[in-house]
Amino acid sequence: QVQLVESGGGLVQAGGSLRLSCAASGRSFANYWWGWFRQAPGKEREFVAAISGSGGSQTYGDSVKGRFTISRDSAKRTVYLQMSSLKPEDTAVYVCAADWKGGRWSTASAYGSWGQGTQVTVSS
Repeated sequence: QVQLVESGGGLVQAGGSLRLSCAASGRSFANYWWGWFRQAPGKEREFVAAISGSGGSQTYGDSVKGRFTISRDSAKRTVYLQMSSLKPEDTAVYVCAADWKGGRWSTASAYGSWGQGTQVTVSS
């Protein structure tokens, strides 16, 4: 009943930037944490960033801290991920998570709804 749709992925050269969006539709859910995760072939899903319901708190995985910025527009039910200084190691499918149901915000099991993902490819 909750749908999340990501957009903004693509191919970019190392050092470049991309801005991802994730828009929610369907039933309403508690306005708490949203998250971004990523997964590359042969690797486990990795936490990227999360933002609180108010937008006042943001947290990042160590590998992206200082380069990525998460933000949200609650009225639009949309969360964003601004990615800068991209590296080839950032290549992955980026997935949006919402409908937080409790638990640690960096853990996939804390979220009840997931998008299909958008591919980000960074060339060297």
